[in-house]
Amino acid sequence: MRKGFLILSLAAISCVKQQAHPPVGGVLSDKDLTVSKNRAKILNELERNQIESWIDNQSEKFFPMGLNYWTNIENLKQKTKKKNGEPVSYSYEIYDFDMVKLYQKPFGRHQGTLGKFEELKAVDDAIRYMRPGEEATLLVPSVLAFGTYGDNDKISNDIPLIIKLKMLNP
Repeated sequence: MRKGFLILSLAAISCVKQQAHPPVGGVLSDKDLTVSKNRAKILNELERNQIESWIDNQSEKFFPMGLNYWTNIENLKQKTKKKNGEPVSYSYEIYDFDMVKLYQKPFGRHQGTLGKFEELKAVDDAIRYMRPGEEATLLVPSVLAFGTYGDNDKISNDIPLIIKLKMLNP
């Protein structure tokens, strides 16, 4: 009897229409691409508004960057930009917008080489302009963080992040 119930339950579940997802590297139709683009655009606008509202309630000033994140360093892009191949050492901690630290151990590199590793886009952009000893807070929309899928661990999908970045001596 239990086997019959289990088989019937599995059969009923398999009949439920589920959204099809293309395999990794699969091809999306033009309609699917349009839906995805519109979703991303709406989500990005919503997160930007939420981040700007959060900034309005802070005593510290934050400045928008061209790459679609904010930093507490004014005129960051006016500094000399490091090029691929230059050595860098840095660490960063990740928080949500409730200031809950998502990982206890910081991320980063010691004596890394720019361009030889993959990093969050906002972190990569900021470290190219920061100098040893400098610290920055980055406010990062989910599209520049872990996006639609999260990190499959502590960061779920579509979560904007606060990143506290420290440049270390190389």
